[in-house]
Amino acid sequence: MHVLVIEDEERLAQNLAKAITKNAGFAVDITLNGEDGLHLATSGVFDAIILDLMLPIIPGQEVLARLRKTGDKTPVLILTAKEDKASVIALLDSGADDYLAKPFDLGELLARLKALIRRGKGQASPQLVVGDLVLDFNTRSAARGGYRVEMSPMEYRTLEYLMMRQGSVVSKEELLEHLYDYNWEKFSNVIEVYISTLRRKIDSGNAERLIHTLRGRGYVLRKGEPQ
Repeated sequence: MHVLVIEDEERLAQNLAKAITKNAGFAVDITLNGEDGLHLATSGVFDAIILDLMLPIIPGQEVLARLRKTGDKTPVLILTAKEDKASVIALLDSGADDYLAKPFDLGELLARLKALIRRGKGQASPQLVVGDLVLDFNTRSAARGGYRVEMSPMEYRTLEYLMMRQGSVVSKEELLEHLYDYNWEKFSNVIEVYISTLRRKIDSGNAERLIHTLRGRGYVLRKGEPQ
């Protein structure tokens, strides 16, 4: 997963990025003002955006309004010092998906962020299931046929994204954008390695393959051979 943090307090932004990467395993990009934040949000591909309201150059609420005006439906979690009912209603009406009032509990932010991403992918449940393969968001683990699949953090993130997009073709570039920050070019050869090891751990020894490669297009995780 790939998250954008738009927060002008640099120390807070860095702490959020570290916590999200450490506890959720997501790639995180940071920007410290509304103008750069809007540019990144509209030019990149993110699974969620954490947006502070009090931003320099372009205020957070205007960033949100412009983003929604383009038709972008990326889940947005607002950080705000305003907690009165009228302000909250105005935020939600402007297209925010959730909000947290400062100061906030980091554990609560992480839980809400994960929930927003799951709902944004059409997955309200903390588990994803494809055939006899089960992935659990809470424990960040997977099992096939009841047997635990041992994975590195990056292998887990690769599998998580493929399962969220189950049945859809996912290109190598799309995987890179969701696994790494904007400097992902230097990691361009690792996707084949992750797919190869995941295929060995998940499909080897099973009659039905779940991970398929479509030459020149990308990868798809589904039961049965892809169309």
